[in-house]
Amino acid sequence: MSDLSNIIKPVKDEMAQFEAYFGRTMKSEIPLLKIILNYIFRRKGKQMRPLLVFLTAKLNGKIEEPTYIAATFIELLHTASLVHDDVVDDAGERRGALSVNALWNSKIAVLVGDYMLSKGMLIGVEKNRIDMLGIVSEAVKSMSEGELLQLQKARKLNIKEGDYFRIIKSKTAALIAACTACGAKSVTEDPDTVRVMKEFGENIGVAFQIRDDMLDYHGNIFTGKAPGNDLKEKKITLPLIHALEQSSFSRKKQILKIVGNRKKTSSDISEVVRFVSEHGGMDYAGSKMNEYRDKALAILDTYPDSEVKNSLREFVFYTTSRNK
Repeated sequence: MSDLSNIIKPVKDEMAQFEAYFGRTMKSEIPLLKIILNYIFRRKGKQMRPLLVFLTAKLNGKIEEPTYIAATFIELLHTASLVHDDVVDDAGERRGALSVNALWNSKIAVLVGDYMLSKGMLIGVEKNRIDMLGIVSEAVKSMSEGELLQLQKARKLNIKEGDYFRIIKSKTAALIAACTACGAKSVTEDPDTVRVMKEFGENIGVAFQIRDDMLDYHGNIFTGKAPGNDLKEKKITLPLIHALEQSSFSRKKQILKIVGNRKKTSSDISEVVRFVSEHGGMDYAGSKMNEYRDKALAILDTYPDSEVKNSLREFVFYTTSRNK
């Protein structure tokens, strides 16, 4: 499996400078806000999304301040969405630490998320980068629509494969596409380049989410993800959707009844996981994931060989082979 420490090499210096740049951007005079922002950003994850911004920018031009602005937009949007998601899901933890809503409360968490989104808009206006702000705003709109569609479908347990792809393209893929489009936009005005890079990011995003959904069916102590988290939240994803389409009406009804139960036992979860495996759900999801992975790689193949191109190839493979 590819290693992020190798992937980052072509933009290692820029990523280090971005951390300082972003820190200066996020200063606040409000004591409570200062404490919460410090808490959030000290627990930042792998920073895959800002990394993707810088790699895409360097693939298409020279990195200067506009790329740092683009990465700041993305980091603010992504972090705000995580804070808001934890409120929606009533999640007590995020990345192994207490969530903002658990430490403070949901009202404060929503306001902090709103602050980060508004901060991004202000930076766009102040730096006169309405073009990139437009890309990010479109992603926010798409992510909200995708979340609402997913909640609607989860209530009725009637999600089909077409619904599934519409949801993940609206949510995960929209954010990844914003990374690659903003990265390109920060170094070029060519609309075709920005369009192609947006398509590149969307393909990565779809593959990334399918992989994430697959992990829910074979997570263990080695992968770092417990199996059945999505099932507990009544989320019907591609492995289960395909398995249900391959089963009899009575068996489908039985499985959906388990998924719809508010309180599921470990044996209930195991039964659904086994059902998905027996009906080819994992194999099918893996094949669809690889389709989108290959679409992303085909776009990269239109570029001349370089260290940056190689890192982006490794990034694509990392998203589809990761275990957490």
